[in-house]
Amino acid sequence: MFNKTAFADPADAPYTVSQEECAAIEAAIDQDELVSLALELGNIHSVSRYEAEAAQYVYDWMGREGFSPRKVGATPERPNIIGQLGGTAPGANLLFTAHLDTESPSGDPQQDSYRYRQSTLNDREWKECWLDEEGRLRGYPISNDRGPMACTLMAAKALRKAGIEPAGTAWITACPGEIGPEPIEEFEGIDYLGKDIGAHYLFHHGGVAPDYAIAAEGTDFGMTWMGAGYAVFRIRLFGTGMFTPILDIPEKVSDHGNPIYRLGPVIEALHEWGRDWAANGVIEGRGGRSEPKMQIASIRAGVPQDFGAGTEVCALYVEVALNPRQKAADAQHGLSAVMRKMDVAGFDIMPVVVRHGFEADDQAVSPLAGAVDAATRLARQAPVERAHPVYSSMWRDHNVFNMHRIPAVTTGMPRWRPTPADMVSSTLIYALTMLSVCGKGDASQLGGGSSSVYGDETPF
Repeated sequence: MFNKTAFADPADAPYTVSQEECAAIEAAIDQDELVSLALELGNIHSVSRYEAEAAQYVYDWMGREGFSPRKVGATPERPNIIGQLGGTAPGANLLFTAHLDTESPSGDPQQDSYRYRQSTLNDREWKECWLDEEGRLRGYPISNDRGPMACTLMAAKALRKAGIEPAGTAWITACPGEIGPEPIEEFEGIDYLGKDIGAHYLFHHGGVAPDYAIAAEGTDFGMTWMGAGYAVFRIRLFGTGMFTPILDIPEKVSDHGNPIYRLGPVIEALHEWGRDWAANGVIEGRGGRSEPKMQIASIRAGVPQDFGAGTEVCALYVEVALNPRQKAADAQHGLSAVMRKMDVAGFDIMPVVVRHGFEADDQAVSPLAGAVDAATRLARQAPVERAHPVYSSMWRDHNVFNMHRIPAVTTGMPRWRPTPADMVSSTLIYALTMLSVCGKGDASQLGGGSSSVYGDETPF
């Protein structure tokens, strides 16, 4: 097993933060203000496709704090928010990204009834955030991802409050659409775009040019520069529809013409393939361990209100995780091989979503990894550990930057029910990392920042 505590070297950090600078930044972090910010932001309803109010909140906060915010979006309703500080002297540029949307039921009662039990829909943590009696922050919006977002905002403020301006430019961003959804079948078009309009859009159109990037998300204070991708395959089974009154009911299920009746053996075969895919797809590197999994996400067959003759088509939607060295084609070849062995009248397979995973080059990312390690040692008196494999086996937006050869990691506070002290610790790590990567600039030019062709005003 890889030594998870010996994968980053603080000596690689571009700038060495002094104990005095660390103390000044730590003193500038107001825990009550941080918790209040996280709760206010977390309690704004902001599921995918409805991020506008949370985006406006971040925009207004950045404006009050002097970070010259801008809105850059594929649509006015779903903007990326970009604030910046630094740029007062030569130094590396660092971008922080966190996402505005949170996993949640859709809010459409009819749609949600097909996916969730009522008891699950009643869980208050979908939309509500609070500090519980045990002193832990509750609510999915804080866990994913507006708690880490609040930490990045307060990290930037702490540097300013401590009278420290980064030499290179630091961008603090809040993006829509990281979780999803994805355009599939009739749910197509810009209204269903997810990742394409978030950090990906920001990278290409946001007026940013980072040397390094951090996806601020919960990792239990670990770090990884590996990220998984995924592909969703539609597997259609074909059969014969038969008017129910004249149906000759066969003795064996396998002889039934309706393709729904073939689902049992097909699911068994796909399950076994998924076990092999997971076992054979594990990779391990200096920056993380990826364990790709597979699961049937949904099934569509027939039309419930038009029930007189069964159906000729049954479709399974199979989600397959891809480690950063796998292609969607690898999974399609395997799924096709499985289906060719099945006793079905016919089938076809189509990838309806494809997103590959990526990992940073170990050498190129070492200055950033060293800076996070140095910051963690100052803030938590221990080296940063390599994140649990679950965090390198999912999509996170550091993939966007590693895709474009910008060395990027994901790191942050505890994923599940952090304490206020956890959030302070994460904020301090982000602030120290910002200084360590960008270097210390000219404090007399506080708020100067880098020029932008967009200016301070935006179309939305």
